[in-house]
Amino acid sequence: MAEQKPISKSYLDLKSKVWDEGLCSGCGACIAVCPADSLYFEIGGDSTHPKSNSYCKAAVDSVPCGACYEVCPRLDEQPSSLLGDYLEITTGKAEFDVPRKQSGGAVTAILANALDTGLVDAVVTVTGDPWTLKPHSMVITKSEALIGQAGSRYNWWVPLVSSLKEAVVNRKYRNIAVVGVPCVVQAVRKMLETDHQLVGPYKKSIRFVLGLFCTESFDYEKLITGKLKSEYALEPMKVCRIDVKGKLEITLNDGMQYVIPLTELEDTVRPGCGVCTDFTALKADISAGSVGSPDGYTTLVVRTLVGQHVLESAVANKKLRTGGEVDTGIIEKLAKKKLKRKPELKRE
Repeated sequence: MAEQKPISKSYLDLKSKVWDEGLCSGCGACIAVCPADSLYFEIGGDSTHPKSNSYCKAAVDSVPCGACYEVCPRLDEQPSSLLGDYLEITTGKAEFDVPRKQSGGAVTAILANALDTGLVDAVVTVTGDPWTLKPHSMVITKSEALIGQAGSRYNWWVPLVSSLKEAVVNRKYRNIAVVGVPCVVQAVRKMLETDHQLVGPYKKSIRFVLGLFCTESFDYEKLITGKLKSEYALEPMKVCRIDVKGKLEITLNDGMQYVIPLTELEDTVRPGCGVCTDFTALKADISAGSVGSPDGYTTLVVRTLVGQHVLESAVANKKLRTGGEVDTGIIEKLAKKKLKRKPELKRE
C-alpha cells in the first residue's frame, strides 16, 4: 500500500483565512519562506496583502509545503497582555553620536555593538531614503552603515521579513538580528519555534529579535503624498523625525514640530493593523520605544536571557548607558487602547 502524503496547507488557505479577510499585516514572512518564490507584493499597486504567481507546488502539484501558512502571525489569537513577560524595564541612551536618531539611539547602539563584537553578523532592518522618506528593507553587516541609517521610518509599512531570504538563503548569514514592529516579531518568533523543515534555515540563522513599540503602520503613498505634502505642505527632505505616541509627531530639520491627531490619518493606516492588539512587541528579546522615557532616552523592555546578554554587552563595551526610570503607566495606557481592538479570527 502506497504511503499517503501528509496533508499540508497552501497559499490558498492563507488567502481565504487572512488575505481575503483583510487581516494581513504585510510583514512579508510568507514571502521569505516560500521555497518556490511564488509570493510577492505588488509595488505601487494593491499592497494590502501578497499576491501569487500561481506557481505553488502544494496547490498545483500536491507537494507538501505549507511554509507560508506556518509562519503567518495573523493565524494566531491576538495577545491580551499589556507589557508581557520581562526581566527588566529600563531606559537607554547611546554613548556615541547617532545622527537622525529616534529618541535615545539605544536600538542603534545595541545593534552596532552586536555587529562589532560578532554577536550577530547581519541585521535585517528598515531604512528610509532621506530625500523621499520612502522605506525599504535592508541587510546591514557593518556598524558604520547601521549608524548612518539611524532614524529609520518604522512607522511606515514595508514587508521587512521578506528581506530575510536575502540574508539567509542568498548571503547565508547564520547569526542574524531582526528589527521590526510587533507583527514582524510575531512572525519571526513563529519561525524560531516551529519544527517545519522548510522553515529550518531561518530557525537556525536568527539569533536576536528586537521589537519596536507600534500603534499602527502607515501606507507611504497615502501619508506622504496624500497628507503631508498636499494637506500640510511638508516636504519629505525637510523631515528629521517622525514618531507615534498616541498622535503623529513630526519634527523638521529646523526644529519646528507638527502634531497630527491619529483620527485625521485613519485612511492612511494599513488595513491589517486594525486587528493587532500588540503594542509592546511581546515576543521580542528586547522591546524598544520612546514612550515612557524622558526626551533623549529610549525605553527598553528586556524579555529574555538572550536580550539581557545583548544589552549587557553593549553596556560593558560603553556603547550604551542604561538605568533610568520608566513611566510604565503611559505605556500601559497606549497598550490598553490597542487592546480594545479584540479581533475575532475565523477558526477551522
